[in-house]
Amino acid sequence: MKQLWSPWRSTYIDSFGDSEKNHDCFLCSASAPKSNDPLVIAESAHTIVIMNRYPYNAGHILLSPKRHCPDTLLLTDEEYLDLMQMTRTMHAVIYAVYSPHGFNIGMNLGEAGGAGVPGHVHVHIVPRWSGDTNFMSTIGDAKVISSSMEKIVSDLKAGYQSFLQNGHGDDIVSGATL
Repeated sequence: MKQLWSPWRSTYIDSFGDSEKNHDCFLCSASAPKSNDPLVIAESAHTIVIMNRYPYNAGHILLSPKRHCPDTLLLTDEEYLDLMQMTRTMHAVIYAVYSPHGFNIGMNLGEAGGAGVPGHVHVHIVPRWSGDTNFMSTIGDAKVISSSMEKIVSDLKAGYQSFLQNGHGDDIVSGATL
């Protein structure tokens, strides 16, 4: 088996160490006032949208409540509605910006449910294209993403601003052939 060197992943892997030492949540840090996190794409009253630092595909984003909360059952109705509305908005934005052929949208709740951040609920939106699984992911257990994170964040920020300026995106959704 051939190995691909990806030392930047060690920061992510190391973050799962002793919970007493690692009580800092990157989602909370990103949503803190004046955080200036370069991967933040948008925010609403109760939700933050951030580029996934370890994306499965170009445009893979995370949406989370600003309040640190481990499960949707513990969110207020206002927080939950805001998270779901922002999920729909960003779905439309990604569709408008990148025209993917499909999407994976979902949550992994709790450590046993596969949550990478079990203490802070979040939604994944992963745009998908026909044929986006190729020999690299099948044989090499690696994914090739051809755009820089900076470019993707810039594209999605511009798409979000356009969405806000042009209304609710009904034209985007009605034209979707997903």
